[in-house]
Amino acid sequence: MRWCRGRNLLTDRSLRFPVELLHFGCDLRMSSKKRQRNPTLGPVLMACTLFASPLQARDLTAPEAAPTNATPQSSAPMGKPAALPAATTPAQIELLETRLRFEANGDSRKEVHARVRINSELGVRQFAHLKFGYDRGFERIEIPLLRITHASEGTADILPSAISDQPNAAVADAPGYQEVRSKSVRILGLAPSDVLEYRVVTTTSHQPLAPEFWLEHSFDRTGVVSAEMFELDVPDSRHVNLQINPKTPTTATEKSGEGDAARTLYRWKRAVPEGGADPDSNPAAEESEPDVVISTMDWQQLSTRLGETLAGAPNDSANAGLRAAYAAQIRDKTVELTTGGKSKVQQMEDLYDFVSQKIATTELPLGSTGFSTRAPAEILKSGYATPEDKFVLFAALTAAMNVHAHAALTGYCESKGVARPSAFAHLLISVEDSGTQVWLDPSLEVAPFGVISSPGKCVFVLGAKGGPNSADSAWQKIAPRFPFPSFQRVKVEASLAPDGTLNAKVRYVMRGENELLLRSAFHQSPREKWKDVAQLLSLSDGFRGKVIAATASDPLATKTPFSVEYEVTQPKFVDWAKQPVRIPALLPILSLPDPPTLAEADAASSPIVLGIPLDVETRVSLRLPGGTSAEVPTGTVVERDYATFTSKYEVEQGLLSASRHINFLLREVPGVRGVDYNAFVHAVQTDEAQKFVLMRPEDAAAAKR
Repeated sequence: MRWCRGRNLLTDRSLRFPVELLHFGCDLRMSSKKRQRNPTLGPVLMACTLFASPLQARDLTAPEAAPTNATPQSSAPMGKPAALPAATTPAQIELLETRLRFEANGDSRKEVHARVRINSELGVRQFAHLKFGYDRGFERIEIPLLRITHASEGTADILPSAISDQPNAAVADAPGYQEVRSKSVRILGLAPSDVLEYRVVTTTSHQPLAPEFWLEHSFDRTGVVSAEMFELDVPDSRHVNLQINPKTPTTATEKSGEGDAARTLYRWKRAVPEGGADPDSNPAAEESEPDVVISTMDWQQLSTRLGETLAGAPNDSANAGLRAAYAAQIRDKTVELTTGGKSKVQQMEDLYDFVSQKIATTELPLGSTGFSTRAPAEILKSGYATPEDKFVLFAALTAAMNVHAHAALTGYCESKGVARPSAFAHLLISVEDSGTQVWLDPSLEVAPFGVISSPGKCVFVLGAKGGPNSADSAWQKIAPRFPFPSFQRVKVEASLAPDGTLNAKVRYVMRGENELLLRSAFHQSPREKWKDVAQLLSLSDGFRGKVIAATASDPLATKTPFSVEYEVTQPKFVDWAKQPVRIPALLPILSLPDPPTLAEADAASSPIVLGIPLDVETRVSLRLPGGTSAEVPTGTVVERDYATFTSKYEVEQGLLSASRHINFLLREVPGVRGVDYNAFVHAVQTDEAQKFVLMRPEDAAAAKR
């Protein structure tokens, strides 16, 4: 079994997963390029991708700034494809023009014009259905041009009747969020060699954070876009923080107007050589800053504005009676949930469990509603909420027991970058218990109290107190501490048939970060798909057989460790014709954070992050066919103050057994001890490379002759 780290969710240690399995749709992102430790969860992540909710294959474009990005989402796979020559791409975007104008009051107008050449049937399928996401509360979308030019040079305009306007699929059953919508266009009659041309105009007015505005824009680097033009028009009366990638400088800058009417227009023009990719193509582009970033805020202002927005509208004396009734409902609910003579921590836990599990999470990306929120009583009555509204309700419930909750954003950790809410991906909540900060994540629904996905090195706290010159006051370092010891136990009971078929029962029991990943995967997957999730786990374990049964404990039972069990059968696991037969221990491969290079090890480099202390134990018992003998490797013992590792291998009366135990004791290893850590990693990997040697009686006799 190979384990690896999820995106901003795990440190890469202990049981590891293939990296390709880790892009799962729970909006969890990795901030560190260097692999750290990773307990047991790669396949689970893939499971989240395979069986995600409609939102996770989301049909709305994430807000770039005040306006929604009006670039359509076709049915093409998400993510940037590898660059391909124009002749081999399913569809080539011959021209992509984007013009965006901001006003001093925060209103904006965005126009996108695209011309797409369809090269194959796959391209037809990709562009046969276009979707444009927006929030009807402050945005309007018009599609003045939708035209197909056929290879025969005939043209066909798409009629307005082909355009539908519906709530986003994620809010279909959530009337409180029906403003989050999608304009959808069915493109009929499209064929290879046709050219599809469209123009989309998005206007924004009175968005929730007005008069502030912001923008992120990245140019295509895959070669799918042949020519790209981007124009940005901003008022000089507003102080605009502008960051431009040095590799993508402006083509032209123009000034116009005077006084309050003065404006600056920035223009970029980019073209990719025919049949080639962008020369600035960067495989790690998704982890870098966008090419163009603007904002009218600094980080302290952003923290204050978002804090005010999540706090709701200011008091209105005309609605005093209604507010009093709402407040009474919240107080009554708090009393109902916290009765029974429990401690304050237990009361907070009961409130958290209610918001986490009894209020369904509406799976909208962070900021889809412009961070506008509903009243706590309305959220309580409806039984559903976005992550932002879950914070609003939890904060109201805890306030009734004199506990103050804070919201924080994760997924971005560059305090020197340009301030904008679109940089973040997830919202966490914090409360204090006897002076200790406890971090919570009710939007995942299955996160135990006090357990969160690793947010990276820091969080951005909303509503942080600070003066105008304290730009960094909203940023906080974070080192989550769980309310229980983290552990992982994996037990394999297997038997090897005379014909070489392997049958195995595998059981996982765990607490900690990877527990959260597994819970999320099984929670988001229909029960009839659990066997498919287990199949992915099995593949990560190294079993190439078929999972014939799978069970898991209730993902919502967060007060006890999470367990998964599956049965797998693998024909021809052993080929007795090959002598000697060598097999690895049927145990997960333990993955540790990458050791420093030799140059780093000789210098006082950055600490090697191990993450939250974690105890991992794996065991296997393998019943051999009658008369089969085995030679077992020698066990290993390595002890350090930061981690220990032991292994043991035995064979007795046809039963082969093996165990490996690694215990991470500290959160990090000082960089100056890089050489010692290298030696520790080498000892573990050398032990894992050892194999068992199997021999049947007839083979042993033949070997003696």
